[in-house]
Amino acid sequence: MEPCWEPGEPGELGEPGWPRSGGSLGPRGLLALAVASGAAAWATWAVLLMPGFRRVPLRLQVLEAYKQGLRPALGYELNPWLLSLANYRAWKAGYHGKVSFLKEDLWKVNLSDCHNVIVFLAPSVKPPLATKLLAELPDDARVVAGRFPFPSWSPSSTLGQGLEQVWAYDMKEVRREVQGSAQESQV
Repeated sequence: MEPCWEPGEPGELGEPGWPRSGGSLGPRGLLALAVASGAAAWATWAVLLMPGFRRVPLRLQVLEAYKQGLRPALGYELNPWLLSLANYRAWKAGYHGKVSFLKEDLWKVNLSDCHNVIVFLAPSVKPPLATKLLAELPDDARVVAGRFPFPSWSPSSTLGQGLEQVWAYDMKEVRREVQGSAQESQV
């Protein structure tokens, strides 16, 4: 498509522009708009949002959990790219076969035999996850959350500051607190 000159007032030179075709973008215009929108969305994510999620604190990595003696060390991930990256990092660190990452939905996995749970999830996911953990984890389980605490739970301990902060919750104490709150609200 060649640029055209749109006329200004009589006697004035026009400004460069593109021919207008009844308000319809056409296939090329739609494609260009889609590419530009995608690039803008990616740029927004890369500049504003991703830095807060890019680095998982060392204390929360499944590899670190294995190094600290937590066995079995198992991670769940649905995103195939992140799953491949996690398996690559385990292999690179020499933990292939010792640390496992499974492509499974955390919401469908039964966690009743887990005694140490490490979560690195957004705040919006924490309330429904809290319900699942309360229903499935044994009393002697410990939950460690990074970057974002569970909003309705009081931590047993915390470590670090800012993006490196983690919150530890002992399920027996969390259940006692939740039950106490439920009894108070009934009164």
